[in-house]
Amino acid sequence: MNTVLLQECVRYNRLLIEMKVKLPLVQRALVGEVTMSDDLEKMATSIFDNFVPKSWTSAGYGHLSLKPLASWIEDLTERITFLQNWYDNGTPKVFWTSGFFFP
Repeated sequence: MNTVLLQECVRYNRLLIEMKVKLPLVQRALVGEVTMSDDLEKMATSIFDNFVPKSWTSAGYGHLSLKPLASWIEDLTERITFLQNWYDNGTPKVFWTSGFFFP
């Protein structure tokens, strides 16, 4: 089970790093501190329209999700909390199978 936990953490960390890097860039581009690239513009538009940005869905599990951004973020938070509890408290008695990256 530790292998599964490790694989899930690696996958979710890849997604979280993508979000951590790109979100500040979008913010800086919106105020004119950096050049607004096509990729950043698409991300900003997606966020404004409550859609999950493509770069996040390609890095994450969301490519199959039809949820709007707000619901997707809530779902992501629940998934991260599940993994964090697993890490902190040991193997759970019950698994949230759909919470895995690739169930």
